[in-house]
Amino acid sequence: MNVVFLALVLIAFAVAAVRQVQWNPPAGAEDPTSPMEQLGLGVVDAAESSVTLALGLVGVMALFLGLMKVAEAGGLLRVVAKALRPVMVRLFPEVPADHPAMGAMILNLSANVLGLGNAATPFGIRAMQQLDTINPHKGTASNAMVLFLAMNTSSVTLLPTGVIALRAAAGSENPAGIVPTTLFATICSTAVAITTAKLLQRFWSYPKAAADEPAATGWAEVADRPEEPSKQTPRQAGDPSQPAADDETSEEVWDTELPDSASEAYPGWVSALIFAGVAALIPLTIVYGKTIAPWIIPSLIVLLLGYGALNRVRVYEVFVEGARDGFQVALRIIPYLVAILVAVGMLRDSGALQLLIDPLSQVTRLVGLPGEALPMAILRPLSGSGAYGVLASIIQDPAIGPDSYTGYLVSTFQGSTETTFYVLAVYFGAVQIRRIRHALAAALTADVAGILAAVAIVAYLYG
Repeated sequence: MNVVFLALVLIAFAVAAVRQVQWNPPAGAEDPTSPMEQLGLGVVDAAESSVTLALGLVGVMALFLGLMKVAEAGGLLRVVAKALRPVMVRLFPEVPADHPAMGAMILNLSANVLGLGNAATPFGIRAMQQLDTINPHKGTASNAMVLFLAMNTSSVTLLPTGVIALRAAAGSENPAGIVPTTLFATICSTAVAITTAKLLQRFWSYPKAAADEPAATGWAEVADRPEEPSKQTPRQAGDPSQPAADDETSEEVWDTELPDSASEAYPGWVSALIFAGVAALIPLTIVYGKTIAPWIIPSLIVLLLGYGALNRVRVYEVFVEGARDGFQVALRIIPYLVAILVAVGMLRDSGALQLLIDPLSQVTRLVGLPGEALPMAILRPLSGSGAYGVLASIIQDPAIGPDSYTGYLVSTFQGSTETTFYVLAVYFGAVQIRRIRHALAAALTADVAGILAAVAIVAYLYG
């Protein structure tokens, strides 16, 4: 992100400088604004608007994190984990069903489904550590590692709470309107991630073991040996969607204890019914998406609080605890928003962004991707904070707004795709994987599928 941020600022300054040198004041204009003056004014406006947006985000973020805290305390994470287990056992046949890696992967994906990024990251790192214990070639990603990473970067998202909160803060009349579009896009991208990873693993075989490389052993035998933490502690690369766990990842992550629910599972027919219900939501969201969207936030509040109350959770105290975390998250986002909104604002006010978008948009418009959404589609796999800032700048633009076609599209991009390079660096860095094999190809293919699916569903519902 350091390179991206600096590059945006330097490119904007260079373009503005060239325009300034070539600029001639228009005849008859009183006190015309030169390109460099316009750039300076844009910097100040972008900095002010980023803080205003973050302050407006505080209340909404506190609300949603409070609700998710109640759901988590009520055991919703355990329910999702028990439903996922029968499917995961079949997707990862090389991982023993009772291996600790299976439990960690299930909890990681369950947390992602519910939008609990803070819980997902330590479980994901723990899963990679455990998968490495049954990896016969240290330093090379196994098939299970690649598939898990691809699923993690594209996992189905039922509640994109962070994006809903940002849309509400930007004045959207229907902030939850992206729930059906996000569900459709993430189901498509996850299906493509699984299929691509399974197909490509045939073309990326394991390297031959070196003479001094220890032979693979059973996981139970490996688990009996003391586990050496990776020398590389992952640090967050600036993704504001996961601030608490990722911004300040510490060695505590290595000792994450897995709940007992990680090894439990519902009967196969129960899981099948649950997945059939989720699959049934796809046509419902396509046909009735506009009708359902206004009900989502009020129903979500009632259902999550009711679920917690039925499970004897002290909903008020737990909600306040979660809301406190949401308040801190919103404040922590302010530096990210200031940095990226200033950089993007400079790029826009200098005219550099228009120089890039104009030629590309002539092609992307043919598939329903307007030029205004191009920066979001390009930046999302590269930087979570960068994409978050671009999203904020787009939906705050009076000419676009959160409830336009472009506003819905970029919001769906943010909710349905992941920061691929960050996830790859942190998860593989945790176990010092140097040869990633087909992981990047599978993850980026899933990203492209998610973007295309988002364009299709948003065009159908809001085009």
